[in-house]
Amino acid sequence: MKKIAVILSGCGVSDGSEIHEATLALLAIRKAGCEYSVFAPDKEQADVVNHYSGAVVDEKRNVLAESARIARGKISPLSELNPEKFDAIVFPGGFGVAKNLSDYAYKGENYSVIPELEKILLRANKLKKPVGAMCISPILLAKVFRGCRITLGDVCGASEAAVKNGAEHVVTTHGETVVDEKYRIVSTPAYMLDANIVQIAESADNLVRELLKLV
Repeated sequence: MKKIAVILSGCGVSDGSEIHEATLALLAIRKAGCEYSVFAPDKEQADVVNHYSGAVVDEKRNVLAESARIARGKISPLSELNPEKFDAIVFPGGFGVAKNLSDYAYKGENYSVIPELEKILLRANKLKKPVGAMCISPILLAKVFRGCRITLGDVCGASEAAVKNGAEHVVTTHGETVVDEKYRIVSTPAYMLDANIVQIAESADNLVRELLKLV
């Protein structure tokens, strides 16, 4: 049975992992006959957002502890992720990608990926382990793998930043995937587009299907 590492960035679209994308990615992995293990960085969130009002609130939360809500407590610190023990890596989206896994939300095209994650991605690539990225998470790969081919859905601020960092951006619609065979990357737009939950499920299923072809 193939083993896939899923990397989360908190809990909630505005300051962590997008919950629909995360849950449906986990479901797609199990439907495909694979196992998953969940990881998140053990660090303070960049900010905390009230998901009812949309306002940033004066609170402090831990990315690992918040991600554990989605993983039902079965989660490990990102520092313990050894790419050698997995067949692939998957990233759901959510603004936690831009706030907690990188600083794209604050620095725009001059962003960087957190060092422990960049190290994991480079090691995975060296081991020829494929990476799947949903929604905004391909922005991480655009920075780490210069010249990679990704999708962030339609042309947007994130796609322009990715291109300025050397990536090739492909415009896609609901459920479509883009495969970069050189870097062994599969990406899908998910909620980067105005999508419904059925379309998110299709994106997750298609992402995992294409990802397994690269394993």
